[in-house]
Amino acid sequence: MRFISAFIACASLLSASAALADSRVFIIANQADGYGVDQCLARGDKCGAYAARAYCQSRDFAQATNYRRVEPSEITAAIPGAASDKCSGNSCGDYVAITCQR
Repeated sequence: MRFISAFIACASLLSASAALADSRVFIIANQADGYGVDQCLARGDKCGAYAARAYCQSRDFAQATNYRRVEPSEITAAIPGAASDKCSGNSCGDYVAITCQR
């Protein structure tokens, strides 16, 4: 009987820790909005932490554990590029990865 109780306790502990470790990486376009938030996120500066956390919370995650600029080449076949694509300023190919955790 003790074995069954220990097994149930262990299983519930493992399932609880698995739920806490639920994380997801969001890739978003880094678009300049005039407020500088895009640069904070892209450079990984401390000022981007608030924006990253707000982004995660808007998607029902508790916190942002990481945020950084991502090169299009890091995103395998997800972002098509064509020779005819036009770039303006520094908005061409700028993406930010935000890791959110529950």
